Amino acid sequence: MLTSAEIRQQFLDFFASKGHAIVPSAPIVVKNDPTLLFTNAGMNQFKDFFLGNKLSASSRVADTQKCLRVSGKHNDLEEVGVDTYHHTMFEMLGNWSFGDYFKKEAIEWSWELLTKVYQIPVDRIYVTVFEGDEKENLPKDEEAFGEWKKWIAEDRILMGNKKDNFWEMGDTGPCGPCTEIHVDCRTDEERGSTDGKTLVNNDHPQVIEIWNNVFIQFNRMKDGSLQPLPAKHVDTGMGLERLVRVLQGKSSNYDTDVFSGTIAATEKITHQKYGYSDSRSDIAFRVIADHIRAIGFTIADGQLPSNTGAGYVIRRILRRAVRYYYSYLDYKQPLLFQLMPVLAKQFEHVFSELQQQIDFVSKVVREEEDAFLRTLDKGLKKIDDIIQGANAANNTTIQGSAAFELYDTYGFPIDLTRLIARENNLQVDESGFEKEMQQQKDRSRAATAVDTEDWVVLNETGLMSFVGYDSLEIESRVMKYRKVKAKGKEAYQLVLAVTPFYAESGGQVGDTGVLMFEGEEVTVVDTKKENDLIIHFVEKLPVNISGIVTAKVNRVKRTNTEVHHSATHLLHAALREVLGVHVAQKGSLVNDEYLRFDFSHFAKVTDEEISRIERIVNEKIRQNIKVQIREMDREAAIAMGAMALFGEKYGDKVRVVIMDQSYSIELCGGTHVVATGELGFFRITSESAVAAGVRRVEAVSGASAETWLNDQLSLLQSVKESLKNPRELLKAIDNTLAENASLKKHIESLENRALVGIRNELLQKDEIINGITFVGDIVEVSNADALKKLCFDLRNNLNDYVAVLCANIGGKPFVAIGISDSVVSAKGLDASKIIRETVAPLIKGGGGGQKNLATAGGQDAGRLSAVIDAVKAVV
Repeated sequence: MLTSAEIRQQFLDFFASKGHAIVPSAPIVVKNDPTLLFTNAGMNQFKDFFLGNKLSASSRVADTQKCLRVSGKHNDLEEVGVDTYHHTMFEMLGNWSFGDYFKKEAIEWSWELLTKVYQIPVDRIYVTVFEGDEKENLPKDEEAFGEWKKWIAEDRILMGNKKDNFWEMGDTGPCGPCTEIHVDCRTDEERGSTDGKTLVNNDHPQVIEIWNNVFIQFNRMKDGSLQPLPAKHVDTGMGLERLVRVLQGKSSNYDTDVFSGTIAATEKITHQKYGYSDSRSDIAFRVIADHIRAIGFTIADGQLPSNTGAGYVIRRILRRAVRYYYSYLDYKQPLLFQLMPVLAKQFEHVFSELQQQIDFVSKVVREEEDAFLRTLDKGLKKIDDIIQGANAANNTTIQGSAAFELYDTYGFPIDLTRLIARENNLQVDESGFEKEMQQQKDRSRAATAVDTEDWVVLNETGLMSFVGYDSLEIESRVMKYRKVKAKGKEAYQLVLAVTPFYAESGGQVGDTGVLMFEGEEVTVVDTKKENDLIIHFVEKLPVNISGIVTAKVNRVKRTNTEVHHSATHLLHAALREVLGVHVAQKGSLVNDEYLRFDFSHFAKVTDEEISRIERIVNEKIRQNIKVQIREMDREAAIAMGAMALFGEKYGDKVRVVIMDQSYSIELCGGTHVVATGELGFFRITSESAVAAGVRRVEAVSGASAETWLNDQLSLLQSVKESLKNPRELLKAIDNTLAENASLKKHIESLENRALVGIRNELLQKDEIINGITFVGDIVEVSNADALKKLCFDLRNNLNDYVAVLCANIGGKPFVAIGISDSVVSAKGLDASKIIRETVAPLIKGGGGGQKNLATAGGQDAGRLSAVIDAVKAVV
């Protein structure tokens, strides 16, 4: 029986024999594409080739691509682990043609690979072809139908509607008809009783689609219309997990060697047995085996779990897995991090980035598990109470406010609440949950919604080019532009045929500057990438946009940004020298004011280590090393020791930045200084933790370092002047601190004497109410703690008492209530409850505490007498 590794390799070898270049998988985390958080299809990294924005070095390519889907037509998170074939992270085997071959070759090779190489029986295969769509004025795909008739019986060629057989990248973009290949994995007896063609595309777990051949020939516009693309392309995708299942003769993807190693490791750790059933414990095994891959590979590609965006998706998946092993495998400690080495070893020869970062990824996952496990038990008890309450009231719905409390207080993603509700035959009021979420402005999508119109094409001048490494001012033309609306404001995005503007990438901010149109100046406020397209952000369009434009980059901002970018390279090498070679970049921000650098490290960087790092960097600056920039083959660059960043996609040709070949060699597309001496001086201004296993330093160099240093010297001078310019500054500060401490002790002694006097006065004002000694008064004290001290002091002088002491401090009311333990137990009085229910509303404030001592503060100091009367009434 073929292993999954052998099946993957056979696919790649087959298409290599058909003239395809075998390319590496793109990172699963998407950058420079505002439409995607994750790579969700094999074609994502090739979008620019389909759109004509970029030319591929090869017109035929093939690969295996890491993909992640957590919602949508083809995968639903709630089905993962429940059925036999849905996944979050999966491998997509694919072959592509960029304006080369089309339907004839794609269909012929699909058939050859499946039936000749993999030897899938012909009588188990069905194919679907697009039937056409009158509303779209799209005809039946006769070409694909005719090609399939050469290889398979006509009754096995089924017509598919637009939903199943017309593939679209999104609401807009490249699209076209597709032909799907399905395999009937049922037993011969089942196939004899029910015709397989009736089960195709009907969610039968044993009649499954394994390969989709998409024929990209249109571009979907924003108005919904379809425009023919200048060249026709082929985009195919075959799920490795499903293919392995078919070839290994299994009835479930999870029974194959893709997942069996992880399941066996989980059995060993939890001392539970996987039973291949639909029980909750067996679903838990499958959920863990699936989710561990999504978690591990996304973190390895640079996406840390967080509360927003892509990071929140990973946190949701991780917490779903934790809940399953906690509840159904009875495992109450971190589990997922223990499985990471198993996963890394399995994929070390195909996706090596996880093995290379195994300590870091395991650390991050363990920290996430620990954090969620601390709140999970309380959250499960809370949701049990909610479910019991719903059942008692014959209510079938968990209210939105309750679901939000589970999210906000206990860290339960809505997916998890929905899952637990479904297990208890309940549903969640998700519209109510969304309303609660909307109130959290930082989580509101509406605040960041962007409405983008179609491109208006002015010049079809071929591919755009970037010349900003060498020139900061050039003449060009606008190729196309579009209008965008965000937060109620209109703006425009321009693409130039040639541009000197660097687009935000690799941590370096985008350039700003001006575009001059026949004397009319248009300000460029930012420059960003959309895939490989450089987009200039402007707030208005010129009167004449079709003429020659002079593009000028803000030279001062670019120069200061380059200083900080070059400083990050020197910093990265120094961190590795001082802290160890485990240090790897995990994020950066480089602008004209400062640099921010995130890196993998498991402990706080000490002051001594920071000093050593600064000394090394400044020594390299003083050496005035010439910065060498070379373009070379990726493999040659790696061989010479160039640092490549995890999660970045590099082409066959790479740009290498060298600052002393024995010190710093990095793959980098950013802009840099000519020599390190331009940095002048380097200083780390802060060091902190970002996430588990990730530290952050901020630093300044060049003109910013000079400004920082001047600010520090100015601050020092101000301190000296405040202390009357002493000869020995540190000695003067020590003397001042000692004097201050002495005065504080003296004041505290005086205050304590005053409190004794106030206490004695209070003891003269006590009265007996229902057998309880009651003391209530407004006293003059300087701070709220004095009220608590008085309450404690009265405890030593009174039995069976209730004391309510009030003070107006700086115009604000403060209240303390003390009750003896005997009164608390005998009378059931509760100081904390009295504060919340009686006192707080009167003074327009809040507070709390224990049954025998509680305090409050508020806004209305005029009601203190009413507070005393109200507490007396309670007594």
